[in-house]
Amino acid sequence: VQLQASGGGLVQAGDSLRLSCAASGRTIGTYVAAWFRQAPGKEREFVTCISWTGDRTYYVDSVEGRFTLSRDNAKNTVDLQMNSLKPEDTAVYYCAIGSTYGVVSGTSYDYWGQGTEVTVSS
Repeated sequence: VQLQASGGGLVQAGDSLRLSCAASGRTIGTYVAAWFRQAPGKEREFVTCISWTGDRTYYVDSVEGRFTLSRDNAKNTVDLQMNSLKPEDTAVYYCAIGSTYGVVSGTSYDYWGQGTEVTVSS
């Protein structure tokens, strides 16, 4: 499976961005999908995940209420809508897929995209 993340950019605080993760090589409809991020000088951190049916989502507290994760299994895509962006959201964002819902450890995810950079200016 190849994952291609896109949609990053430079925005101002309070703006919105929509990240997309497109999969190829295999359907991801039976995988849990997630987004992680890595800010400059920090370790990679879990952001959110979605069940393979899309009926359950889980968010880290810092993005709860601002970010919305969705998926379209027919299109083999996973999208992250990010609203009310803050400077602390600045990071490289990575999509990943795995087998277990709700896992925040990156080691539990099997496939990763290349990352898309999000910069939020104050």
